[in-house]
Amino acid sequence: MINKQDIINRFISYVTIDTESDPESETTPSTEKQWDLAKKLADELLDMGMSDVSIDDNAYIMATLPSNVDHEVPTIGFISHFDTSPDFTGANVKPQIIENYDGKDIILNAEQNIILSPDYFEDLLQYEGQTLITTDGTTLLGADDKAGITEIMSAMKYLLEHPEIKHGTIKVGFTPDEEIGRGAHKFDVEKFGADWAYTMDGSQIGELEYENFNAAGAVITAKGKIVHPGYAKGKMVNSMYYASEFINTLPPLERPEHTEGYEGFFHLYDIDGSVEETTLKYIIRDHDADKFEAKKALMEKIVLDLNTKFEALIFDIDIKDQYFNMKEKVEPVMHIVDIAEDAMKALDIEPLIKPIRGGTDGSQLSYMGLPCPNIFAGGHNFHGRYEYVPVESMIKATEVICKIAELTAERYE
Repeated sequence: MINKQDIINRFISYVTIDTESDPESETTPSTEKQWDLAKKLADELLDMGMSDVSIDDNAYIMATLPSNVDHEVPTIGFISHFDTSPDFTGANVKPQIIENYDGKDIILNAEQNIILSPDYFEDLLQYEGQTLITTDGTTLLGADDKAGITEIMSAMKYLLEHPEIKHGTIKVGFTPDEEIGRGAHKFDVEKFGADWAYTMDGSQIGELEYENFNAAGAVITAKGKIVHPGYAKGKMVNSMYYASEFINTLPPLERPEHTEGYEGFFHLYDIDGSVEETTLKYIIRDHDADKFEAKKALMEKIVLDLNTKFEALIFDIDIKDQYFNMKEKVEPVMHIVDIAEDAMKALDIEPLIKPIRGGTDGSQLSYMGLPCPNIFAGGHNFHGRYEYVPVESMIKATEVICKIAELTAERYE
């Protein structure tokens, strides 16, 4: 049995270390404070008895649990990231433990009237009677992905202490800067040495994912001309008005707030405007490769059409691909998904196989030669003050890791 209090203690020890990443930084890791947790994890891996523990100059951590069987078994890996999102502060996290959750509102912060309510977050009702860890309403929690790290570390410790559970060689890896899209950029797949791996970076219990968005970023710049507004007739060109025309030309129902499942979107996430120049920053997402290409082409066509309409080079666009749907790389080796699904079923967990409406280190790693589906880590409402994680889900995820290791050894016996 996985010890519940050990899980709680380990998780809290990780989330109370600030590891927020910074998209404006050009270093790896993007923030110096990520080293605080990285070094702690490396030390803990050594202390528990893992082999080949390493931490490189970019804070990527790797370690090995040697095989304890005589027959040849593929080497598998488990990966999580230790940075937290810059979308909301991760400094001074003060976790709250809610024992035997009663299904009612949880007061995160009485002074600021911040309430985690099942009336708004219906998923809470799945966890009546369980132990929840929440924020105090002023920070994110960091279950994305310190829950995953907790589960991998706890599973390795459990397997080391229970040699009767037979398994092949297991690799673990922890990465910086996943939240800013760079988690796999400097991951040494050859050094890691696994045949396949799993990221422990999903949300609710049972999630098993091997499809994710194709992703691109677009920067649209609208150029204007500033003159004194009192003498502006026929001279001023206000770039903000032109930028709004670009915004309104995109399909309004293809925004995140109107989409779900396999539906893609255009997401305007930043505007910086003045009369002289306005910059729009978008992300473009779609699971379908053809629709993804069509979305990029549409944005380019709108820029061309608007420049033609206004008979001036007002707009410029720069689109860069970010990552691609890992389905293409995982489908040829679907047995790795089957093993994870069988592990969940063996533990009475209902597998929820669905597409990721986002990205994952596993996407980039799959294209780097390491097929890498994603498994639930248990958290909900990531990147904000309403984030929470059921302790029982973290225990189940830890058990899934152990069961995957066991089933892989059995299948290759």
